[in-house]
Amino acid sequence: MNEPKAVVDPVVKRAGEIARKEVRAGRATTSQVLLGPDDGARHFSLRRFTMGAGGGMPLHTNQVEHEQFVLRGRARVGIGEKVYEVGQNDVLFIPAGTPHFYEVLEAPFEFLCIVPNQEDRIQILDDAQHQSDRSD
Repeated sequence: MNEPKAVVDPVVKRAGEIARKEVRAGRATTSQVLLGPDDGARHFSLRRFTMGAGGGMPLHTNQVEHEQFVLRGRARVGIGEKVYEVGQNDVLFIPAGTPHFYEVLEAPFEFLCIVPNQEDRIQILDDAQHQSDRSD
């Protein structure tokens, strides 16, 4: 027989009131957990990332997939062997374990990122070639 589902209360919050945390691996980058396990969301977390001028994330991998929606700004995003220029209303899917990076072209670059509520570990990769391609 099916187990009864636990009752979870709905949650409504103002995103502007949720604490922002600096992303240590990034440059001029902050994140917010808009919804997650603490809110009763058992399967996925909804996060918002904001990257300022000169901001970005170095080439890295994560153990979980990412589904992303760009809210504003523009960035160069490397996913695997390809590089894309993304902006408002673009969507991205980054499979688990796929190397990726972000470089802000127009700040603020802001996107929503949905990830499964599973253990995740970021691994920074050798960034030498990526650094030589950068026009800082």
